[in-house]
Amino acid sequence: MTRIRKMSAALGPVDSALPGVQSAEMIAARLDRLPACKSLWRFVMLLALGGFFETFEMFSTSFVIPGMVRSGVLVATTEGFFALNGAAAYIAATFIGLFIGTLGFGMIADKFGRRAVFTYALIGYASCSLIMACQTDPLWLNFWRLMTAIGLGIEVIAIDAYLSELVPPTLRGRAFAINRIMSYLAVPACGITSFIFVPYEPLGVDGWRWVIAIGAVGSIVVWIMRRKLPESPRWLADKGRLAEADAEVRQMELAVEKETGQSLAPAVPSVEGLVEHKSRFSEMWGPRYRNRTIMLVIFHVFQAMGIYGFLNWVPTFLIEQGVTVSKSLAYSVAMGLSAPLGPVLAMLFADRVERKWQIVFGAVLIGVAGTAFAVFRVPALVIACGALLTMGTTILSVGYHAYQSELYPTRIRGMAVGFVYSMGRLGGSVSGFMIAFAMGHFGVQAALFSVAACMAICASSVALLGPLTGGRTLEEIND
Repeated sequence: MTRIRKMSAALGPVDSALPGVQSAEMIAARLDRLPACKSLWRFVMLLALGGFFETFEMFSTSFVIPGMVRSGVLVATTEGFFALNGAAAYIAATFIGLFIGTLGFGMIADKFGRRAVFTYALIGYASCSLIMACQTDPLWLNFWRLMTAIGLGIEVIAIDAYLSELVPPTLRGRAFAINRIMSYLAVPACGITSFIFVPYEPLGVDGWRWVIAIGAVGSIVVWIMRRKLPESPRWLADKGRLAEADAEVRQMELAVEKETGQSLAPAVPSVEGLVEHKSRFSEMWGPRYRNRTIMLVIFHVFQAMGIYGFLNWVPTFLIEQGVTVSKSLAYSVAMGLSAPLGPVLAMLFADRVERKWQIVFGAVLIGVAGTAFAVFRVPALVIACGALLTMGTTILSVGYHAYQSELYPTRIRGMAVGFVYSMGRLGGSVSGFMIAFAMGHFGVQAALFSVAACMAICASSVALLGPLTGGRTLEEIND
């Protein structure tokens, strides 16, 4: 149905005088017709560098827990289900923090801007992480982990919204794949760093503290590098700040024309004007978006329980089966080396195969590999299954980070994606207790079979309820 956006009278005399600024739809059309070029990929790479240290921080959980247990700060298993001195409590603090950050603060990216939010979130979580590295008491360790994770949750939502709004639809899949390649390079990097530091006490300081500090310092360096990134023109236009949006897009257009030596083709809006709407939480539950929201909630709860139920416990699974701490970390590093391969493979079909089927494939691969990991005992086969499972998680990640940001309009993108993503963090917070309980009472195999069951639910929800988005603009998908 055609809807008409009525421009605010307050914007009239200033913005209407600017050439090329007819509406928010024209701003979107100008962005969507930008070609692949160095200037555009530079934005993507700056975002991806931040993703590297976000992932380093999140995936450090499984690598540093053996060191925390070894140093006596935490214990591997506990008598009580919710004991605060156990490794499960540290994992829970991570996911509860991510839950608070994504649910409680996802909407601020819609209100204050994508760039402003991810800039402050980055320096905030890096500072909290440095403080956490100095803690000796389980309670304060978990508190600062919680605070770090809140910042991480805010950062992830703002970045996903920003990237989806900045990149043309024909490049969006590849842009998210590049972002995830850089992110998942952090998995082996964190594993190697942990292998070097965690079993030892360099300069008399527990090795796990060095791992946390290295990730935090790297995040601060990226914060300095990203300070000159522009605000999302789509967000600016949606807020009626058309002059600023036009200025940002003009800079991008000039950079492209200078690089290519050719003038850009005229921009043609893919949809007609839209009515101004205030962002409302209820909108994501309306007829247009209800099924999408239900699908993403189911998906996120069970993908987090399954994926983090495996990744956060890999070294512990191996130790419980008689592998030494050093060897368990070495095995984990070997598995982690496959993490960047998932996004590399995803780049080959990211904009050719429908996003929903990429997600389904990733979930099925995780379930099959997790089941095989539970059965095999030969080291080479165990590592191979772990590597396949890790690759599956990264293929899944490329798909859903792009997909969820496509399924809602600009006015509620941060809030809606924050909400559904937060459901996953809530599921992830339970995953540690689920795995610890299953492993303590029924063994490692039962814990791994629960991972496979979670992924079966993920694949089913997306296959049955997920809409198609391939090659369509954000406006075509949502209006």
